[in-house]
Amino acid sequence: MGGSTGGFRSRASGRKTGGRFRPMAEMNVIPMNDVMLVLLVVFMVSAPLMTAGVPIDLPDSRAKSITTEDNKPVELTMDKDGNVYLSETQVKRGALVTILKATIESNAGEQPRIYVRADQALDYGKVMGLLGELNAAGFNKVALITKQK
Repeated sequence: MGGSTGGFRSRASGRKTGGRFRPMAEMNVIPMNDVMLVLLVVFMVSAPLMTAGVPIDLPDSRAKSITTEDNKPVELTMDKDGNVYLSETQVKRGALVTILKATIESNAGEQPRIYVRADQALDYGKVMGLLGELNAAGFNKVALITKQK
């Protein structure tokens, strides 16, 4: 952004400027850059401190990381008493893993996608216990289902 004053003469007429005074009318952005860099450093330092949250005692889980997805879901439901249902059939927690492993064998070794629906009043530790059992058994395609608001 440059500008000139047009036909005004200055005291420097006849010098290397061609006889005209041409002031530079550019905005100095260096102070703005300094402020932006200081703000960037402040946010970089303070951002990790804001994610610390409240210290709580989380339940134990033997979960592994999720790697792939599949489109053939198996629905597991936990009611408010902690009973587990496979689709609409009640299943004991000890027999759940063996039943799910049988579905892998019937699907030619392909691991099914498991959708877990749990009652809102259910204890967080019970849900995490179920997820930990599924993951320890090798089921890593597990998703939690919620209702939309």
